[in-house]
Amino acid sequence: MSKANSTETRQHEDERAQGSAHGAAGDRLSTAPREERPDTGAGVPAMSVTGWVRWFWRQLTSMRVALILLFLLSLGAIPGSLIPQTSVDDMKVQAFKDQHTTLTPVYEKLQLFDVYSSVWFSAIYILLFVSLIGCIVPRTGQFVGQLRSRPPGAPKRLTRLPAYTTWRTDAEPEAVRAAALAVLRKRRFRTDEAGDAVAAEKGYLREAGNLVFHIALIVMLVAFASGQLFKSEGGKLVVEGDGFSNTLTQYDDFRSGSLYDSDSLAPFSFVLDDFVGTYEKSGPQRGTPRTFEARVTYTEGAEGAERKGVIKVNEPLVVDGTKVYLIAHGYAPVVTVRDGKGEVVSRSAVPLLPIDNNITSSGAIKVMDGYKDKKGVKTQLGFKAFFVPTFAGHGQGQMFSQFPGLDFPVLALSAYHGSLGVDSGLAQNVYQLDTSKMKEFKDKDGELLKKLLTPGEKLELSGGAGSITFEGVEEWASFQISQQPGNGWALGGAVAAIAGLAGSLFIQRRRVWVRAVRGADGVTVVEMAGLGRSESAKLPEELGDLSAALVTTVPVAPAAPEEPEEPESREKPDAPEKPDAPGGPGTTDATNEAGSRPVHPAEAPAEGAEK
Repeated sequence: MSKANSTETRQHEDERAQGSAHGAAGDRLSTAPREERPDTGAGVPAMSVTGWVRWFWRQLTSMRVALILLFLLSLGAIPGSLIPQTSVDDMKVQAFKDQHTTLTPVYEKLQLFDVYSSVWFSAIYILLFVSLIGCIVPRTGQFVGQLRSRPPGAPKRLTRLPAYTTWRTDAEPEAVRAAALAVLRKRRFRTDEAGDAVAAEKGYLREAGNLVFHIALIVMLVAFASGQLFKSEGGKLVVEGDGFSNTLTQYDDFRSGSLYDSDSLAPFSFVLDDFVGTYEKSGPQRGTPRTFEARVTYTEGAEGAERKGVIKVNEPLVVDGTKVYLIAHGYAPVVTVRDGKGEVVSRSAVPLLPIDNNITSSGAIKVMDGYKDKKGVKTQLGFKAFFVPTFAGHGQGQMFSQFPGLDFPVLALSAYHGSLGVDSGLAQNVYQLDTSKMKEFKDKDGELLKKLLTPGEKLELSGGAGSITFEGVEEWASFQISQQPGNGWALGGAVAAIAGLAGSLFIQRRRVWVRAVRGADGVTVVEMAGLGRSESAKLPEELGDLSAALVTTVPVAPAAPEEPEEPESREKPDAPEKPDAPGGPGTTDATNEAGSRPVHPAEAPAEGAEK
């Protein structure tokens, strides 16, 4: 045991001695950054401001940080999709705040109701933009330098490359290299002849695709930013027979970017001639829309000629760069209100909002001017309205539509009188009735006056105060009029990004070398090798195709004839036996077992080996 321990101790001492002797060389072989440690006890010098700026810039323009920022941007868009946004629908935001009183203060502090214009989302957006530019500029310079440079020269030993082939030919080395240049150029390789070899390179579109992908991302970011800054978007509900003119006062709601100029609204107008909606009558898809289109007459410019158009879902009407989308449809019961003397106070089609897929609708009918009670005092009327296009019938459960088509339309009304609250100057929802300052019309039982009406029927107001008649039903369509200048650029950037990504993934950068030198026997030896930037099974196949094309021009030289073998010597007469050697009877002194030639001492079998 003592001998073994002493041996291990000597080995450890030798290893430590070798490590100290080759420590500097080992440090140079390592790829890890070296830590500069001061010999004295003083601390490491502090980094200057310029050093910190360079460090921050290198971190920001690294691929790792760019991917992190892109991930954060995608992550930040999630609340913008799940939480109602003020820029999209103020009413949904207010409804969300009313339902979630605890979450609302937290969401407001985090700017989750305005995600895309928040400080944190804008910071991520700008940092990603700067990071991409910082990545692209130096890489573009390097790529241009690669395009202007020549393919690298052939390595000294082509046999070490992953794809290799060789043959001999009677052609001259110069002719072989000329043929190789022609074959490689025909296959769109960039070539260069240096010394005894031809160098060729292909697959530059891989890096070009990578650059196109990054540039396309910048284009998409710019398009998105310009679309948010210069966009305009508004909604308008139009009943059949009514029209719309593209001015701010005509919109039901209007939103625009911070740099948008209202004077840039495209001058056009249109009239909704007819809305056509048909639905599946039976089967599991009963009620599914089959035809859903708005037929309009539109005019481009102030004095343009009238044209006919059809607006469908996802098929907008495009007028002077502005797109008119069809986004919703509903019904507008036509009602006539008369006072106690029987005179018509108002007659209009009142749009009601759908609350389910069968277009069960609710809303309010308001008579703000022109009505006087039996004492001659001006007052206002209000009716809560509930409409079903296909009524199931009395005693058939709740009053909900059974089908979206107008098969059995019924209008339910309940009547009020007093002040609608519209004279206070405060904004009011046209589809809701504020009854806080109104009184109910009573029926003969002292209950709220209400009735179900079919087309042609009327509701008599109590006390001879007048009546309201359900005349019929018109249809309405809701349109979104939008102008976003960056949409085309965003689409082009998306297509370019996909094309660039495909190129960077599927195109392989590879190099091929062809060397032709004259051998010692005067025959030209051709060597051909290939190297890919990434491992690929196609590289040997491509090298095989190139060598096959080159062999047709510089064919393989015929093999040299083999020299005939010497005839076996005739058997010699047995040598006369010598006296027995000291080793025993029958052994020979310097002959092998067959007796054909002397055996060299080095070839003699070891002691105890089998013959």
